[in-house]
Amino acid sequence: MRSSLSPRRGVAPGWLRRPLPLTAAILLAAISGFANAAAFPGLGWWPLIFIGTALMFWSLNGRRAWSALLVGFVGGFAFFGNHILWLTVYLGPVPWLALAGLESIFFALGCVLMALAWRHVPRVWSGPGGKLIGLPAVLAALWVLREAVTSVWPYGGFSWGRLAFSQSDSTFAPLVAWLGISGVSFVIAFLSAVLLQAVRTTRVRWTTRGMIAATAFLIAALFPAWPVLSSGSIRVAAVQGNSNSGLFAQVRPGDSLNDHLQATVPILGKKVDVVVWPENASDIDPLRSEQAAKTLDFVSRQMNAPLVTGTITENGAGQTFNSLLLWKNGAGAVAQYDKIHPVPFAEYLPDRAFWYPLAPSLFDLVPRDYSFGKRSNVFDINGAMAGLAICFDIVDDGLIHQMVDGGAQFILAPTNNADFGRSDESAQQVAIARLRAIETGRSVVNSSTVGVSAMFAPDGRVIATLPTFTRGALVETIPLSTTITPAMFAGRQFEWIITGFGLVVLLVGMLLAPRQHRAGRLRDSTNPNSANPNTTNQNRTTRERSRRG
Repeated sequence: MRSSLSPRRGVAPGWLRRPLPLTAAILLAAISGFANAAAFPGLGWWPLIFIGTALMFWSLNGRRAWSALLVGFVGGFAFFGNHILWLTVYLGPVPWLALAGLESIFFALGCVLMALAWRHVPRVWSGPGGKLIGLPAVLAALWVLREAVTSVWPYGGFSWGRLAFSQSDSTFAPLVAWLGISGVSFVIAFLSAVLLQAVRTTRVRWTTRGMIAATAFLIAALFPAWPVLSSGSIRVAAVQGNSNSGLFAQVRPGDSLNDHLQATVPILGKKVDVVVWPENASDIDPLRSEQAAKTLDFVSRQMNAPLVTGTITENGAGQTFNSLLLWKNGAGAVAQYDKIHPVPFAEYLPDRAFWYPLAPSLFDLVPRDYSFGKRSNVFDINGAMAGLAICFDIVDDGLIHQMVDGGAQFILAPTNNADFGRSDESAQQVAIARLRAIETGRSVVNSSTVGVSAMFAPDGRVIATLPTFTRGALVETIPLSTTITPAMFAGRQFEWIITGFGLVVLLVGMLLAPRQHRAGRLRDSTNPNSANPNTTNQNRTTRERSRRG
């Protein structure tokens, strides 16, 4: 006969079920941040995202608001501090500390909500199903809520570091076409919480827990890709000039233009439908420089195709734009796109009167403010509709939906990664571009000044790529498509449904707390032992010793 004091089979150890001491929770949160950072490119160990996220959830179990804030900040900084370390390449530690610190504050605030969910959601779902499914769903929804807010606020938000962006090489990538970026972040967080609860729960047998967790992972990992129908093809030449032409580079005007001209020379005469140069490839505005205009005319004439190039333009009102031009020999710029979402503290200084006095030597690196563009982010290239994403535009959900709604059949993503040297930034950005191809069902051409330049098919397949800091050009035929994936059809509605669900359940649990507290007091008043606190404490101690075995 098994002793009543021996551990029951299928019951998790007590230390795993109880809240962690604060010191252990802080250490676990830091490990979580490092693990999640390693899941993203350049290391790209994507399975770690499930372990790291589960550890973060575990560290928040049983935490009060202030300790959850501390634990969350440590976990957030361990993640963002590593994930965006590339910011230090040209700018040094101050902007890195500022951005990583700000994102960590938002991360910590989200963790407070998750800690509240650990405490209050079991009042809504108290059974085994609630522990294995209900609570993980709410935790995941609150994680997505934090990602959704920081992706759009403040100053347009910072979308880098969302869980889904770690999965470009994983078996979960096809889910992006069905659920979008926020939907896949929810799935990752949900599966991570299910994994944690499968280990921690006490009332469900190990075999049942394992089957539930394994089934959830298999369904998500083996979900079929969304079928994309081709509506034709287009032959694209994407040029990488290997030009040190970043925002903060000390180079002579015209160096980048010449670098990209020289990179194009080996393919002059090849039959293509469009030539794509990166962001700021023409570092002299051809709308104001006759020599730059002649260079673009020469390329367009020799290739017998229009040229899409990045440049800096000005209008008559004194506004400056980060622009893409569609250039045709003899006709000049027949279309223009001005970047709709310039990067704050890099391409413009928001609230300059407030921020500049705080760090004038640093903000002198941002001497001019790019204006916000209002033109369409779609070019008609001889009947083929190209969606346009300049550099960090590729992380903006709203701009991606805007170009697809505007009829884009493929996506051009010219970018300038020169400011980030040989860091992980370029690999992270091109991974996001690959996920956008799957999400939209559109081919994506990522053309960079220094790399990584790549072309992706609508299913995310790599068509061609150029390594970093290599001069060259990709010349490939890529599919066109007008397919509308479920992610593009739903827009941000799935995100709103997820986050609304999480908030409502949490609110209901918090509203039930006073009622259950009153009910508990009523039960205690009818219990003879409740009149003697020593007896109550003695009984509690006896039960605790029995539970520990």
